[in-house]
Amino acid sequence: MAILNPKVNRNVAIRRFFVVSLAVSVAAIFLILSPTATVPEVSGKEDEGLMSLPPSDLYSSDLHFVRRSVLAVRSDPLRSRAELIRKQVGDHAAVAGAYASFARRLKLESSKQARLFAELARNLSLLLAANRPLLESAVPLDEATVRGFERGVKDRIRAARLLIADAKESFDNQLKIQKLKDTIFAVNEQLSKAKKAGAFSSLIAAKSIPKNLHCLAMRLMEERIAHPDRYVDPPTPPPELEDPKLYHYAIFSDNVLAASVVVNSAVRNAREPWKHVFHVVTDRMNLGAMQVMFRMKDYSGAHMEVKAVEDYKFLNSSYVPVLRQLESANLQRFYFENKLENATKDTTNMKFRNPKYLSMLNHLRFYLPEMYPKLHRILFLDDDVVVQRDLTALWKIDMDGKVNGAVETCFGSFHRYTQYMNFSHPLIKEKFNPNACGWAYGMNFFDLGAWRKEKCTEQYHYWQNLVSCYILYRFLYNIISLCLMWKHLLLLQNENRTLWKLGTLPPGLITFYSTTKPLDKSWHVLGLGYNPSISMEEIKNAAVVHFNGNMKPWLDIAMNQFRHLWTKYVDYDLEFVRQCNFAA
Repeated sequence: MAILNPKVNRNVAIRRFFVVSLAVSVAAIFLILSPTATVPEVSGKEDEGLMSLPPSDLYSSDLHFVRRSVLAVRSDPLRSRAELIRKQVGDHAAVAGAYASFARRLKLESSKQARLFAELARNLSLLLAANRPLLESAVPLDEATVRGFERGVKDRIRAARLLIADAKESFDNQLKIQKLKDTIFAVNEQLSKAKKAGAFSSLIAAKSIPKNLHCLAMRLMEERIAHPDRYVDPPTPPPELEDPKLYHYAIFSDNVLAASVVVNSAVRNAREPWKHVFHVVTDRMNLGAMQVMFRMKDYSGAHMEVKAVEDYKFLNSSYVPVLRQLESANLQRFYFENKLENATKDTTNMKFRNPKYLSMLNHLRFYLPEMYPKLHRILFLDDDVVVQRDLTALWKIDMDGKVNGAVETCFGSFHRYTQYMNFSHPLIKEKFNPNACGWAYGMNFFDLGAWRKEKCTEQYHYWQNLVSCYILYRFLYNIISLCLMWKHLLLLQNENRTLWKLGTLPPGLITFYSTTKPLDKSWHVLGLGYNPSISMEEIKNAAVVHFNGNMKPWLDIAMNQFRHLWTKYVDYDLEFVRQCNFAA
């Protein structure tokens, strides 16, 4: 008879227990997680009768059964609808309250919007409070009640959405940023147009001849025509005009009054005015007026010479490149086409869009040795300067072999050669240092002996001829292959203003590169025609003050704080000046 081991029986019992437990657990899980249960769908009318039936009769009755989620057995569609409406009202009330709070924090002009949002949020909250009994789970719902609640909410939600949509631009940061960018762009466009129009108007005001100045020139010319014998030049020029031992000045101008102020200021501040010689050169049209103006006074014994550009016969188109450039149709169109859109294309060069910059009066400064062959030194003065002290000390300066004595204007990165010339051009880049210091025209002391030795006029012609040659070689370029020399000539086309900026200063910087001696800044103070912040102490210590800029002292747009420096040298006692209503 076999004997059973108790230990083995215990293990078998444990295994059976775990198998049964696992089966029961799986059955329970399937029962609990079963997605559907079969329940009868009944209408509201049948509900009362069905509830009175015993459970066994439910299955025997002719009912239609549907598959429905177990979680939905006790759900009420009206209750869900009411809850959804309540949630929408609460959400819109919260949004309205947030917008009202944000509007108050930003202190917008939309205080009206803040009030509207606050009132809307309050109305929505009151609506929820009024219908709270309806939303309680213990209260039975019917279709009419829910529809009434929905109608009351719908109008308020529609008003909330409209108000939020209207105010969104004021509160949406992204929209505000984009709108601000668009506004800034539009304002910048308007500002650019206004600047161009303002610069053009300022140019017209600065470059136009004032009525009283025109009147003075006409009355002086009338006097010249009425009494020609009084203003005839002597047959033999006075020897002082060519005496190198005297102090010689060169003034090139078509402005009668301005030229007279320069001479008056220099003579009054000279210790020995009889040792000073003034060479005034104008154009043929203003020659008669200039002759009358400078013959009506003796200028304390100072010597005067008045001539016209046309009196220097060597200044012709075969010798002067600028005169040849005048024949260029492009340059004529650039300087003489009086259209606002053309004049305002380049605001930085707008002040140079004036035919006077191609006038020989502006380029005579490059021909001083030929004009005055017997002189050794000469002081060049612009017609918009005022001399405030004796200048004879300039003739005692050791020029160290340099040609041009001038005050440098550079500071930091300003007024360097790179601002006047196109250093992207290979030849400009090769010949000049972009960081070289610029200097100013207006008061320049020239050593004519060093000028002739350095051949500065030839240098000036070299660069200007590169411009003139371009006009001829442009046609030949299409026929003959390009050699190295022609390549330079074709590339150096300053007719199209690609070598240097407009005006006479850039050609001067090129011509007198490395041959300019810096002078002390007290000799020449600039900016009285555009810079109101110049100190009066600096002006008081200056030998020469320069009204460079658009606000010339003879114009109505002149700066009043500086104008008296110029007007005190105007000859208001002259009859012709009084007749033309010049204000003191």
